[in-house]
Amino acid sequence: MELRKTAPVFAALGLLLSVTAFAQTPEELSETYSKRYDLIVSKLGYDGVGVETVLNQWEGVDPLNEKLLLAKFNYYFTKAQTTSVVVKPEKKYLGAEPLLSLKDSTGTDIYYFQEVSYDDSLFSKSMYYLDKAIAERPQRIDLRFTKATALMSYEKDSPDMALSYLLGMVDKNAGEDCDWEYPGVELDKGFFGRSMQEYCYAFFSLGTPSAYEAFRTLSQRMLLVDPKDPVFITNLGTYDFIVAKDYAKALKNYRKALKISPGDYSALKNIILLARQMKNEKLEKKYLPEFIGCASDQEKAAAEARLKYLTEGK
Repeated sequence: MELRKTAPVFAALGLLLSVTAFAQTPEELSETYSKRYDLIVSKLGYDGVGVETVLNQWEGVDPLNEKLLLAKFNYYFTKAQTTSVVVKPEKKYLGAEPLLSLKDSTGTDIYYFQEVSYDDSLFSKSMYYLDKAIAERPQRIDLRFTKATALMSYEKDSPDMALSYLLGMVDKNAGEDCDWEYPGVELDKGFFGRSMQEYCYAFFSLGTPSAYEAFRTLSQRMLLVDPKDPVFITNLGTYDFIVAKDYAKALKNYRKALKISPGDYSALKNIILLARQMKNEKLEKKYLPEFIGCASDQEKAAAEARLKYLTEGK
């Protein structure tokens, strides 16, 4: 009943916009469509009823408007998505926790996950408009991050396109005088590196062979820019530790990171974990005091107890 009531309202508003168009300049009309878009989206979402009509009308008068291009991206990107529930035997799927878990007739745990799939045609349209927005405002790094994140979501377990795009960003940032902008955010010197580390973390969290390789490759590319960055040296150590199972090489990378950045929390914590994995109490005992110096209160208490245990005997 509610939809039948709203349909004439949308029709009346469309007529009102048509009538108003005769009295407005193109700039004023673009602003009218912008406000109308905001109103519909606030009530119905990016792909709600009436959004496409307003966007098409808006595009007719101001096709390169930055907000319009992003609105078109959001419309098609949202429209492309289909959500379903899938069953998996593992406790995590693409880095996500299950919606719920049940036991089957044999007592085996079955895990249910929410999965988003994409219509290829609609996803391509969303990328078309996002690319146009980036071309209009190439200095806006948030738009590039939006594309990388969208590609990761689309590709799921094999983020090859996302990796390629991020590698291009690293090269661009290193080889050009990029005056990046991020609306509402003040960018400092370390912003780009921290952002790349967030993507490294996202790749690693997916937990698939292809994603692990993306994690390593992006870290390696960042080290080509700055060979002494302890964050990405530690990343390589983590790859060696978790994926390659090359514990000697992992320890070498963690120690290298510590030499550059003494007291580095991530490197120290990973050495402790590595020592326990190797059952090397001597190594663990050596680095526990340093880890205690940078650990959180909860971790510090546990580390102190562990060190006491190792020092005073079992």
